Amino acid sequence: MTAPAATPSDKPRFLDLHITQTLPYSNVNRDDLGSPKTVTFGGSTRTRVSSQAWKRPTRLAVEEQIGEQAVRTRRLPQQVAGELTEKRGWPAELAELAGAQIIRSTDSKLALEKGDRTTASLLFLPGTAAAALADIAEEHREALEKALGSKTAAAKALLPRDAIHEVLRSRNGSIALFGRMLAEIPGAGVDGAVQVAHAFTTHSTSVQADFFTAVDDADQWATDAGSAHMNTGEFSSGVFYRYATLDLRDLTGSVPEPGTARTLATAFATAFISTLPSAKKTSTAPHTAPDLVHICVRADRPLSLAAAFEKPVQARSEGWGRSSREALNDYATRIQRLLGDAGVVHSAHASVDEKAWDGLGEQVASYPELIAGAVAAVWPAEGADRT
Repeated sequence: MTAPAATPSDKPRFLDLHITQTLPYSNVNRDDLGSPKTVTFGGSTRTRVSSQAWKRPTRLAVEEQIGEQAVRTRRLPQQVAGELTEKRGWPAELAELAGAQIIRSTDSKLALEKGDRTTASLLFLPGTAAAALADIAEEHREALEKALGSKTAAAKALLPRDAIHEVLRSRNGSIALFGRMLAEIPGAGVDGAVQVAHAFTTHSTSVQADFFTAVDDADQWATDAGSAHMNTGEFSSGVFYRYATLDLRDLTGSVPEPGTARTLATAFATAFISTLPSAKKTSTAPHTAPDLVHICVRADRPLSLAAAFEKPVQARSEGWGRSSREALNDYATRIQRLLGDAGVVHSAHASVDEKAWDGLGEQVASYPELIAGAVAAVWPAEGADRT
Protein backbone atom coordinates (compact mmCIF):
# COMPACT_ATOMS: atom_id res chain seq x y z
CA MET A 1 0.00 0.00 0.00
CA THR A 2 1.73 3.14 -1.23
CA ALA A 3 0.23 6.42 -0.12
CA PRO A 4 -1.09 8.55 -3.00
CA ALA A 5 0.10 12.10 -3.48
CA ALA A 6 -1.58 14.38 -0.93
CA THR A 7 -4.16 16.89 -2.16
CA PRO A 8 -5.37 20.02 -0.34
CA SER A 9 -8.34 18.02 0.99
CA ASP A 10 -6.06 15.40 2.55
CA LYS A 11 -5.83 17.13 5.93
CA PRO A 12 -4.03 14.81 8.36
CA ARG A 13 -6.36 13.89 11.21
CA PHE A 14 -5.02 10.69 12.80
CA LEU A 15 -1.57 9.20 13.25
CA ASP A 16 -1.97 5.43 13.69
CA LEU A 17 0.78 3.25 15.15
CA HIS A 18 0.70 -0.53 14.66
CA ILE A 19 3.32 -2.66 16.39
CA THR A 20 4.15 -6.34 16.65
CA GLN A 21 6.46 -7.15 19.55
CA THR A 22 7.74 -10.43 20.93
CA LEU A 23 7.87 -10.76 24.72
CA PRO A 24 9.69 -13.72 26.28
CA TYR A 25 8.69 -15.49 29.50
CA SER A 26 7.23 -12.58 31.48
CA ASN A 27 4.23 -11.09 33.26
CA VAL A 28 4.28 -7.37 32.50
CA ASN A 29 0.64 -6.82 33.53
CA ARG A 30 -1.01 -8.89 36.27
CA ASP A 31 -4.64 -9.38 37.25
CA ASP A 32 -5.89 -9.26 40.86
CA LEU A 33 -4.61 -12.81 41.45
CA GLY A 34 -1.16 -12.18 40.02
CA SER A 35 -1.76 -14.06 36.78
CA PRO A 36 -1.10 -12.57 33.32
CA LYS A 37 -4.21 -10.77 32.05
CA THR A 38 -6.10 -12.52 29.26
CA VAL A 39 -8.77 -11.91 26.65
CA THR A 40 -10.83 -14.34 24.58
CA PHE A 41 -10.62 -13.28 20.94
CA GLY A 42 -11.56 -15.36 17.93
CA GLY A 43 -12.59 -18.15 20.28
CA SER A 44 -9.12 -18.57 21.78
CA THR A 45 -7.43 -17.28 24.93
CA ARG A 46 -4.74 -14.65 24.44
CA THR A 47 -2.42 -12.90 26.86
CA ARG A 48 -3.41 -9.24 27.24
CA VAL A 49 -1.66 -6.09 28.44
CA SER A 50 -4.07 -3.33 29.44
CA SER A 51 -3.87 0.08 27.82
CA GLN A 52 -3.34 1.67 31.25
CA ALA A 53 -0.26 -0.50 31.86
CA TRP A 54 1.34 0.71 28.64
CA LYS A 55 0.15 4.33 28.83
CA ARG A 56 1.87 5.11 32.13
CA PRO A 57 5.45 4.24 31.06
CA THR A 58 4.72 5.93 27.74
CA ARG A 59 3.59 9.11 29.52
CA LEU A 60 6.63 9.13 31.80
CA ALA A 61 8.94 8.67 28.80
CA VAL A 62 7.20 11.54 26.98
CA GLU A 63 7.64 13.80 30.00
CA GLU A 64 11.33 12.95 30.19
CA GLN A 65 11.77 13.82 26.51
CA ILE A 66 9.92 17.14 26.61
CA GLY A 67 11.19 18.19 30.05
CA GLU A 68 7.69 18.78 31.47
CA GLN A 69 6.18 16.71 34.24
CA ALA A 70 2.51 16.17 35.00
CA VAL A 71 1.44 14.73 38.34
CA ARG A 72 -1.56 12.48 38.93
CA THR A 73 -2.36 12.64 42.63
CA ARG A 74 -4.93 12.87 45.41
CA ARG A 75 -2.33 14.52 47.66
CA LEU A 76 -2.45 18.07 46.30
CA PRO A 77 -3.07 19.58 49.79
CA GLN A 78 0.05 17.78 51.06
CA GLN A 79 2.03 18.93 48.02
CA VAL A 80 1.10 22.55 48.69
CA ALA A 81 1.84 22.18 52.41
CA GLY A 82 5.22 20.64 51.63
CA GLU A 83 6.06 23.44 49.24
CA LEU A 84 5.27 25.99 51.96
CA THR A 85 7.14 24.28 54.81
CA GLU A 86 10.19 22.94 52.99
CA LYS A 87 10.88 25.81 50.60
CA ARG A 88 9.27 28.83 52.23
CA GLY A 89 9.69 28.15 55.94
CA TRP A 90 6.02 28.14 56.95
CA PRO A 91 4.98 26.51 60.23
CA ALA A 92 3.55 23.04 59.58
CA GLU A 93 0.08 23.76 61.00
CA LEU A 94 -0.35 26.90 58.91
CA ALA A 95 0.92 25.16 55.79
CA GLU A 96 -1.55 22.29 56.28
CA LEU A 97 -4.38 24.80 56.61
CA ALA A 98 -3.28 26.43 53.35
CA GLY A 99 -3.22 23.06 51.59
CA ALA A 100 -6.76 22.27 52.74
CA GLN A 101 -7.95 25.75 51.82
CA ILE A 102 -6.73 25.25 48.25
CA ILE A 103 -9.47 22.62 47.88
CA ARG A 104 -12.12 24.30 50.07
CA SER A 105 -11.80 27.55 48.21
CA THR A 106 -12.57 25.97 44.84
CA ASP A 107 -16.27 26.05 45.81
CA SER A 108 -16.66 22.68 44.11
CA LYS A 109 -17.34 19.02 44.87
CA LEU A 110 -13.64 18.22 45.28
CA ALA A 111 -14.05 16.64 48.71
CA LEU A 112 -11.28 16.39 51.28
CA GLU A 113 -10.44 13.14 53.06
CA LYS A 114 -8.02 11.82 55.71
CA GLY A 115 -7.92 14.91 57.87
CA ASP A 116 -8.03 17.33 54.93
CA ARG A 117 -4.85 15.81 53.46
CA THR A 118 -6.19 14.15 50.29
CA THR A 119 -8.91 14.72 47.70
CA ALA A 120 -11.64 12.19 47.02
CA SER A 121 -10.67 11.93 43.36
CA LEU A 122 -7.40 12.00 41.44
CA LEU A 123 -6.20 15.28 39.98
CA PHE A 124 -3.91 15.49 36.96
CA LEU A 125 -1.94 18.72 36.96
CA PRO A 126 1.31 20.18 35.64
CA GLY A 127 4.25 19.55 37.94
CA THR A 128 4.42 23.31 38.55
CA ALA A 129 0.87 23.51 39.93
CA ALA A 130 1.75 23.00 43.61
CA ALA A 131 4.22 25.89 43.53
CA ALA A 132 1.70 28.13 41.77
CA LEU A 133 -0.93 27.32 44.39
CA ALA A 134 1.60 27.95 47.15
CA ASP A 135 2.13 31.41 45.63
CA ILE A 136 -1.60 32.09 46.06
CA ALA A 137 -1.43 30.99 49.70
CA GLU A 138 1.62 33.21 50.20
CA GLU A 139 -0.33 36.23 48.97
CA HIS A 140 -3.08 35.55 51.53
CA ARG A 141 -0.96 34.41 54.44
CA GLU A 142 -2.38 37.03 56.77
CA ALA A 143 -5.96 35.78 56.29
CA LEU A 144 -4.82 32.20 56.88
CA GLU A 145 -2.97 33.15 60.07
CA LYS A 146 -6.03 34.94 61.43
CA ALA A 147 -8.24 31.90 60.76
CA LEU A 148 -5.78 29.32 62.13
CA GLY A 149 -7.34 27.39 65.02
CA SER A 150 -10.81 28.89 64.56
CA LYS A 151 -14.02 27.38 63.20
CA THR A 152 -13.65 29.69 60.21
CA ALA A 153 -10.68 27.69 59.00
CA ALA A 154 -12.81 24.62 58.38
CA ALA A 155 -16.04 26.30 57.28
CA LYS A 156 -15.08 29.26 55.14
CA ALA A 157 -13.18 29.71 51.87
CA LEU A 158 -10.19 31.93 52.58
CA LEU A 159 -8.42 31.95 49.20
CA PRO A 160 -9.54 33.42 45.82
CA ARG A 161 -11.53 30.83 43.90
CA ASP A 162 -10.82 32.18 40.41
CA ALA A 163 -7.06 32.19 40.92
CA ILE A 164 -7.13 28.57 42.12
CA HIS A 165 -9.39 27.54 39.24
CA GLU A 166 -6.94 29.07 36.80
CA VAL A 167 -4.15 26.84 38.13
CA LEU A 168 -6.36 23.74 38.17
CA ARG A 169 -7.31 24.43 34.55
CA SER A 170 -3.68 24.79 33.47
CA ARG A 171 -2.18 22.13 31.22
CA ASN A 172 1.11 21.14 29.65
CA GLY A 173 2.17 18.82 26.86
CA SER A 174 1.60 15.62 28.80
CA ILE A 175 -1.96 16.64 29.72
CA ALA A 176 -2.66 17.68 26.12
CA LEU A 177 -1.64 14.20 24.96
CA PHE A 178 -3.25 12.04 27.61
CA GLY A 179 -6.23 14.16 28.66
CA ARG A 180 -7.83 14.99 31.97
CA MET A 181 -11.22 14.29 33.53
CA LEU A 182 -12.02 17.04 36.06
CA ALA A 183 -15.73 17.81 35.93
CA GLU A 184 -15.69 19.68 39.24
CA ILE A 185 -13.85 22.69 37.75
CA PRO A 186 -15.48 24.35 34.71
CA GLY A 187 -13.19 24.20 31.70
CA ALA A 188 -10.62 21.95 33.37
CA GLY A 189 -11.42 18.82 31.37
CA VAL A 190 -9.08 18.03 28.48
CA ASP A 191 -9.89 15.61 25.67
CA GLY A 192 -6.84 13.41 25.39
CA ALA A 193 -5.33 13.27 21.90
CA VAL A 194 -3.94 9.78 22.55
CA GLN A 195 -6.03 6.60 22.30
CA VAL A 196 -4.36 3.30 23.23
CA ALA A 197 -5.78 -0.18 22.71
CA HIS A 198 -5.20 -3.18 24.96
CA ALA A 199 -2.34 -5.19 23.52
CA PHE A 200 -2.94 -8.90 22.97
CA THR A 201 -1.06 -11.87 21.57
CA THR A 202 -1.62 -12.68 17.93
CA HIS A 203 -1.97 -16.36 18.86
CA SER A 204 -3.40 -18.53 21.60
CA THR A 205 -1.46 -18.67 24.86
CA SER A 206 -1.58 -20.50 28.17
CA VAL A 207 -0.31 -19.58 31.63
CA GLN A 208 3.02 -21.16 32.58
CA ALA A 209 3.72 -21.72 36.28
CA ASP A 210 7.09 -21.14 37.92
CA PHE A 211 7.72 -22.75 41.31
CA PHE A 212 10.46 -20.93 43.21
CA THR A 213 12.10 -20.91 46.63
CA ALA A 214 14.11 -18.38 48.62
CA VAL A 215 17.05 -19.22 50.88
CA ASP A 216 17.55 -17.58 54.27
CA ASP A 217 21.17 -16.45 54.12
CA ALA A 218 21.39 -16.03 57.91
CA ASP A 219 20.15 -19.57 58.56
CA GLN A 220 22.60 -21.50 56.39
CA TRP A 221 24.09 -23.46 59.32
CA ALA A 222 20.75 -24.50 60.78
CA THR A 223 19.85 -28.19 60.89
CA ASP A 224 16.60 -27.47 59.01
CA ALA A 225 17.52 -27.70 55.34
CA GLY A 226 14.16 -26.36 54.08
CA SER A 227 13.77 -23.04 52.24
CA ALA A 228 12.75 -19.82 53.98
CA HIS A 229 10.02 -19.13 51.42
CA MET A 230 8.39 -20.92 48.51
CA ASN A 231 5.68 -19.88 46.07
CA THR A 232 4.49 -20.17 42.49
CA GLY A 233 4.46 -17.36 39.93
CA GLU A 234 2.53 -17.31 36.67
CA PHE A 235 3.92 -16.13 33.35
CA SER A 236 3.35 -16.33 29.61
CA SER A 237 5.13 -15.43 26.37
CA GLY A 238 4.19 -14.48 22.85
CA VAL A 239 3.96 -11.96 20.03
CA PHE A 240 1.75 -8.95 20.85
CA TYR A 241 -0.18 -6.65 18.55
CA ARG A 242 -0.13 -3.10 19.90
CA TYR A 243 -2.13 -0.17 18.52
CA ALA A 244 -2.47 3.50 19.36
CA THR A 245 -3.73 6.54 17.51
CA LEU A 246 -3.01 10.23 17.96
CA ASP A 247 -5.93 12.56 17.17
CA LEU A 248 -4.16 15.47 15.53
CA ARG A 249 -7.19 17.78 15.70
CA ASP A 250 -7.48 17.29 19.47
CA LEU A 251 -3.74 17.80 19.86
CA THR A 252 -3.62 21.03 17.89
CA GLY A 253 -6.75 22.22 19.68
CA SER A 254 -4.89 21.97 22.97
CA VAL A 255 -1.50 22.98 21.55
CA PRO A 256 -2.06 25.40 18.66
CA GLU A 257 1.65 26.15 18.13
CA PRO A 258 2.75 23.77 15.31
CA GLY A 259 6.31 23.38 16.58
CA THR A 260 5.12 22.26 20.02
CA ALA A 261 2.52 19.91 18.55
CA ARG A 262 5.17 18.38 16.31
CA THR A 263 7.48 17.87 19.29
CA LEU A 264 4.70 16.18 21.27
CA ALA A 265 3.74 13.89 18.38
CA THR A 266 7.37 12.85 17.93
CA ALA A 267 7.81 12.27 21.65
CA PHE A 268 4.65 10.18 21.89
CA ALA A 269 5.47 7.98 18.90
CA THR A 270 9.02 7.45 20.15
CA ALA A 271 7.86 6.62 23.67
CA PHE A 272 5.06 4.27 22.60
CA ILE A 273 7.43 2.29 20.41
CA SER A 274 10.23 2.04 22.96
CA THR A 275 8.54 1.57 26.36
CA LEU A 276 7.44 -1.55 28.20
CA PRO A 277 5.41 -2.07 31.40
CA SER A 278 7.74 -2.85 34.28
CA ALA A 279 5.93 -5.54 36.28
CA LYS A 280 8.19 -8.49 37.22
CA LYS A 281 11.10 -6.89 35.36
CA THR A 282 13.66 -7.84 38.02
CA SER A 283 12.86 -11.53 37.64
CA THR A 284 12.23 -11.69 33.87
CA ALA A 285 14.00 -8.70 32.21
CA PRO A 286 11.72 -8.85 29.13
CA HIS A 287 13.35 -5.83 27.46
CA THR A 288 12.70 -6.57 23.78
CA ALA A 289 12.17 -4.11 20.94
CA PRO A 290 9.29 -4.25 18.43
CA ASP A 291 9.76 -6.55 15.43
CA LEU A 292 7.72 -4.26 13.19
CA VAL A 293 6.21 -0.77 13.39
CA HIS A 294 3.76 0.55 10.81
CA ILE A 295 2.67 4.20 10.93
CA CYS A 296 -0.20 5.50 8.85
CA VAL A 297 -1.34 9.13 8.76
CA ARG A 298 -5.01 9.24 7.83
CA ALA A 299 -7.36 12.03 6.85
CA ASP A 300 -10.58 10.07 7.37
CA ARG A 301 -10.67 7.95 10.53
CA PRO A 302 -8.42 5.90 12.83
CA LEU A 303 -8.04 2.29 11.71
CA SER A 304 -7.01 -0.55 14.02
CA LEU A 305 -5.75 -3.69 12.34
CA ALA A 306 -6.58 -5.94 15.31
CA ALA A 307 -8.94 -8.01 13.17
CA ALA A 308 -5.87 -9.37 11.37
CA PHE A 309 -5.48 -11.66 14.38
CA GLU A 310 -9.10 -12.65 15.04
CA LYS A 311 -7.97 -15.99 13.63
CA PRO A 312 -5.04 -16.91 15.88
CA VAL A 313 -1.71 -17.13 14.09
CA GLN A 314 -0.20 -20.60 13.93
CA ALA A 315 3.45 -21.10 14.83
CA ARG A 316 5.74 -22.39 12.11
CA SER A 317 9.35 -23.49 12.28
CA GLU A 318 10.36 -19.82 12.73
CA GLY A 319 7.81 -19.24 15.48
CA TRP A 320 4.96 -16.71 15.65
CA GLY A 321 6.86 -13.52 14.80
CA ARG A 322 7.10 -13.73 11.03
CA SER A 323 3.66 -15.31 10.74
CA SER A 324 2.24 -12.35 12.70
CA ARG A 325 3.89 -9.84 10.40
CA GLU A 326 2.57 -11.70 7.37
CA ALA A 327 -0.96 -11.72 8.81
CA LEU A 328 -0.80 -7.98 9.54
CA ASN A 329 0.46 -7.21 6.02
CA ASP A 330 -2.18 -9.39 4.38
CA TYR A 331 -5.06 -7.89 6.36
CA ALA A 332 -3.85 -4.30 5.80
CA THR A 333 -3.75 -4.96 2.05
CA ARG A 334 -7.28 -6.36 2.00
CA ILE A 335 -8.90 -3.77 4.26
CA GLN A 336 -7.29 -0.88 2.37
CA ARG A 337 -8.61 -2.30 -0.89
CA LEU A 338 -12.10 -2.08 0.60
CA LEU A 339 -11.65 1.42 2.01
CA GLY A 340 -9.67 2.88 -0.87
CA ASP A 341 -6.62 5.11 -0.65
CA ALA A 342 -8.40 8.47 -0.41
CA GLY A 343 -7.98 8.70 3.36
CA VAL A 344 -4.29 7.79 3.43
CA VAL A 345 -1.94 10.76 3.65
CA HIS A 346 1.21 8.80 4.50
CA SER A 347 2.02 5.13 5.06
CA ALA A 348 5.34 3.49 5.94
CA HIS A 349 6.92 0.75 8.04
CA ALA A 350 10.21 -0.52 9.43
CA SER A 351 10.89 -4.06 10.58
CA VAL A 352 13.52 -6.69 11.31
CA ASP A 353 12.86 -8.17 7.87
CA GLU A 354 14.94 -7.27 4.83
CA LYS A 355 11.94 -7.64 2.52
CA ALA A 356 9.34 -4.91 2.34
CA TRP A 357 5.74 -5.53 3.40
CA ASP A 358 3.83 -4.01 0.50
CA GLY A 359 0.58 -3.65 2.43
CA LEU A 360 2.25 -1.44 5.04
CA GLY A 361 3.51 1.37 2.83
CA GLU A 362 7.05 2.42 2.08
CA GLN A 363 9.84 0.54 3.85
CA VAL A 364 12.35 2.66 5.78
CA ALA A 365 15.49 1.60 7.60
CA SER A 366 14.82 2.57 11.21
CA TYR A 367 12.16 3.59 13.69
CA PRO A 368 13.52 7.15 14.10
CA GLU A 369 13.34 7.59 10.32
CA LEU A 370 9.82 6.14 10.33
CA ILE A 371 8.64 8.61 12.98
CA ALA A 372 10.32 11.56 11.28
CA GLY A 373 8.62 10.75 7.98
CA ALA A 374 5.17 10.49 9.53
CA VAL A 375 5.56 13.73 11.50
CA ALA A 376 6.83 15.53 8.39
CA ALA A 377 3.71 14.40 6.52
CA VAL A 378 1.63 16.26 9.12
CA TRP A 379 3.88 19.27 9.66
CA PRO A 380 6.03 19.87 6.56
CA ALA A 381 9.59 21.06 7.03
CA GLU A 382 8.74 24.68 6.35
CA GLY A 383 6.46 24.62 9.42
CA ALA A 384 3.13 25.07 7.71
CA ASP A 385 0.30 23.66 9.82
CA ARG A 386 -1.77 21.36 7.64
CA THR A 387 -4.16 20.41 10.40
